Amino acid sequence: MPEAAAETGRCPENRVKAGDFPMRRAGILMPLFSLPSPYGIGTMGEEARKFVDFLSAGGQSCWQVLPLGPTGFGDSPYQAFSSFAGNPYLIDLDTLAGEGLLLPEEFRGLDWGSCPERVDYGRLYEARWPVLRRACARLLKQDRAEFAAFCQEQADWLEDYALFMALKDSRGGASWLEWPADLRLRRPEAMAAAREALAAETAFWKGTQYLFFDQWRRLKEYANQRGVAIIGDLPIYVAMDSAGVWANPEQFQLDENGLPTEVAGCPPDGFSADGQLWGNPLFHWERMREDGYAWWLRRIAFQFRIYDTLRIDHFRGFDSYYAIPYGETTARNGRWRPGPGSGFFQAVNRALGKRDIIAEDLGFLTPSVRRLLEDSGYPGMKVLEFAFDSRDTGGGYLPHCYTPHCVAYAGTHDNDTIQGWMASAPEKDTALAKAYLRLNKREGYHWGMIRSVWASPAGLAVIQFQDLLGLGSEARINTPSTLGDNWRWRTLPGTYNRALARRLLRETEIYRRLPGTTKIRE
Repeated sequence: MPEAAAETGRCPENRVKAGDFPMRRAGILMPLFSLPSPYGIGTMGEEARKFVDFLSAGGQSCWQVLPLGPTGFGDSPYQAFSSFAGNPYLIDLDTLAGEGLLLPEEFRGLDWGSCPERVDYGRLYEARWPVLRRACARLLKQDRAEFAAFCQEQADWLEDYALFMALKDSRGGASWLEWPADLRLRRPEAMAAAREALAAETAFWKGTQYLFFDQWRRLKEYANQRGVAIIGDLPIYVAMDSAGVWANPEQFQLDENGLPTEVAGCPPDGFSADGQLWGNPLFHWERMREDGYAWWLRRIAFQFRIYDTLRIDHFRGFDSYYAIPYGETTARNGRWRPGPGSGFFQAVNRALGKRDIIAEDLGFLTPSVRRLLEDSGYPGMKVLEFAFDSRDTGGGYLPHCYTPHCVAYAGTHDNDTIQGWMASAPEKDTALAKAYLRLNKREGYHWGMIRSVWASPAGLAVIQFQDLLGLGSEARINTPSTLGDNWRWRTLPGTYNRALARRLLRETEIYRRLPGTTKIRE
């Protein structure tokens, strides 16, 4: 959730020329885990391909997903055990059965949860791992050349991730901060002993990654062949309990015992009196600068091997970041510290060339943050729901402030759905939205707001799928600073159908965001 915006009632200055972002495109934000399947969570199987067909038939150019990493505490995709690994829960089991790695009776009769509209992560934890162990056991017996090649190509992160997960499992899932000092601090003798003792376990974790990325590669190719680009999402921070921090402690602000000195968050504002205490370790930017940001360059380069476009989360953290003393229970006592600034993005451009990056520039935008965004050349984000917040009337989120060089949303995964927002926001806020956007119940408030995003000058307009369905707060993906009911919403089979695709196609064509279409499958 972004902090309160800096300006009220007027549009911020934008010096980017309209011609810098000439294509008008449209896309849908839909988490992979929110797709329907009989096995408790959306996967990279047949339903994902049907969703791609729906997007193509509806004239959409992009499918935006949330981070695909293996989730930890709280099940948040923004708190993954690795910056590189994929989430094994998203591996499609029917595909594995078709490849001879599973028998149908090994997974089709299991209890995957009682509600098809909610992910039951507890049931997944109990049921999915034994199934994947059977599949990986058969994979490892086959001695596939592709698997060996994958392990060699990805060794720079895969070896550490596999050993990290094997060690974590052997200690009942405990954080690496609770491991014995010789393993916590990666002393050579202890590491060598662990690799030998846990060789079978590390092979299993490598196997899950091979299966994940093999399926993801095929799904992305399917989407690209149908004119649908994949927009990925890169969290700026990494989880403390992750292979990345354990294996690269020198890149973070940690003490001699591996504990963070300060952690990430954002200060108190109009949305939260205590601020947000994220708890992620902070980067040691001075040390990173010395080696040309090598760790970050590897991370971003990897993302562009699996996505077409990359949204970088919390862009303002590259200008300055909020640091909270480790051990604090709220974000009240933090302070701002300088980030790497434009030198970081210059290093990215030198190493990787000019890439298709979206900057998540929501929140408190100081003049220096605006300069950084302008210097980077990346399009920023506009969220329509923010435009009518009476605590900040404008801040550049009203559609008449948009330029072609931005990406517009009605709401993101951190916002309520449109119908949920209309039902829960202060009456004066929704009254302003109705007046400004000429909303009415007959059309549907959700269609009116979606139409306004499509009609805006923004080069790319992205809508949450649940907003196309007109769903309420029950379909919200995430409520920041809360635990327990986030990252769970799933759609039901048949919701992305011909009728909805036809309406989506018609509206996309009206607002000149249509790239061309293909037929939708039965």
